[in-house]
Amino acid sequence: MFQGETSITVDDKGRLAIPAAYRDVVARECGNKLVLTYNPFEQGCLLLYPPQAWEQLRDKVMALPNAQAANRIVQRQLVSSAAFLELDGNGRVGIPASQRNAIGIEKKAVLLGADNKFELWNEQVYRAVMQKTLSDADLGGDLLELKL
Repeated sequence: MFQGETSITVDDKGRLAIPAAYRDVVARECGNKLVLTYNPFEQGCLLLYPPQAWEQLRDKVMALPNAQAANRIVQRQLVSSAAFLELDGNGRVGIPASQRNAIGIEKKAVLLGADNKFELWNEQVYRAVMQKTLSDADLGGDLLELKL
């Protein structure tokens, strides 16, 4: 559903404009609503889900047994901290200050389309992640079968 990389600017009120290429899809498929939450697997990254995809993920996460610390962390970071956002008339969403501050977004960010969601990255962290390369030691399982 979503793919592509867009450098974006966050205004003084913490709003960012969803790129025009995605606005029709977000309006039609998401009712102009998205759910914002932390990425428990990547520092410097927030996740933006369409409501339907979010509900499916939320239910799976909350079904995990909370006796395990890792499950509680994922439940806390994904579900407990989730914020419901709605695009305004100009196609912007407001990112809560607590979440912007947690990943270090001030003015510049990168919005990455990642299939059924968006990833919202601190620009510097994203650039560092994209400069990494995999060595043969990193490859295993499915990656060994992948032909690029």
